[in-house]
Amino acid sequence: MKYTRLGNTGLKVSRICFGTMTYGDNGWRPWTLPESEADAHFKRAFELGINFVDTANMYSVGQSEEITGRMVKKYAKRDEVVIATKVFAKMRPNDPNGGGLSRKHIMSEVDASLRRLQTDYIDLYQIHRFDYETPMEETLEALHDCVKAGKVRYIGASSMWAWQFAKYLHLADKHGWTRFVSMQNHYNPIYREEEREMNPLCVAEGVGLIPWSPLARGIALGARPMKGGKSFRANNDAFSDHLYGDNTNTHVPEVVVTIAKEHGVPPVQIVLAWLMQKPGVAAPIIGTTKLHHLEEAVGSVEVTLSDEYMARIDADYIPQPVKGHS
Repeated sequence: MKYTRLGNTGLKVSRICFGTMTYGDNGWRPWTLPESEADAHFKRAFELGINFVDTANMYSVGQSEEITGRMVKKYAKRDEVVIATKVFAKMRPNDPNGGGLSRKHIMSEVDASLRRLQTDYIDLYQIHRFDYETPMEETLEALHDCVKAGKVRYIGASSMWAWQFAKYLHLADKHGWTRFVSMQNHYNPIYREEEREMNPLCVAEGVGLIPWSPLARGIALGARPMKGGKSFRANNDAFSDHLYGDNTNTHVPEVVVTIAKEHGVPPVQIVLAWLMQKPGVAAPIIGTTKLHHLEEAVGSVEVTLSDEYMARIDADYIPQPVKGHS
């Protein structure tokens, strides 16, 4: 494994982030794996040197955090793992304060996440989406107080418009509050709209990028067509169809497969190597349902693409509608 600083911080994270949305209750999503199957994935991830684990309070309505907490205790040393989780989603459907980024919800949910994760602190606490109903100042001050209380080490954000994130950074600087150090955004070879404004903003501000859906649900690997597909998740993931159902970059997976053959490696390693060589990217987030997928993903840290190969993947990209902010 190789490690890098997360943005301009001194925090070192593995170049691959282990995503845990895949593990929990299949009543929440039919493609999630139970803890009995997740166990081997966590064990192998730590054996391979991954020290960066990403979850969220909403994944399986808390069960993913619970599994993550138990697996960290079982297979790792707490201080040697960087645990990231998120807040925003509605956690109590009948409670008007059961979601969002209000001070009330953040203070309630940070404690709930700590209990589920069985830890005294969260390394990276991220706002999962932008809250149009809560003043930015209220959100930032609440997050700052979580840091000052020792419950959180760093704070991060996820998909939103660049102007919104720029305003958050400005307000934090203006008031002397804790600054966001990471941006978890939607970014992969067939969806590159983040390169227009968000990625350059993060590079300029020293904010590390930890892309979600780096493989475009397998589409970027040539593993399945834009619509439909053979995998169980592909056929039971409406969000995937929303993200990629009308994507016109159908040639990109073909280029990825060709380059993979030329390098003698699986396509996943080409896509992840491409991402890790993009400005500002610290660690793509990978969720796995098969152990060999995890092994292949970790192997990508040893792959280096020449400028020519990077350009071949980039060539003739067709702009897409912005997706992933909601």
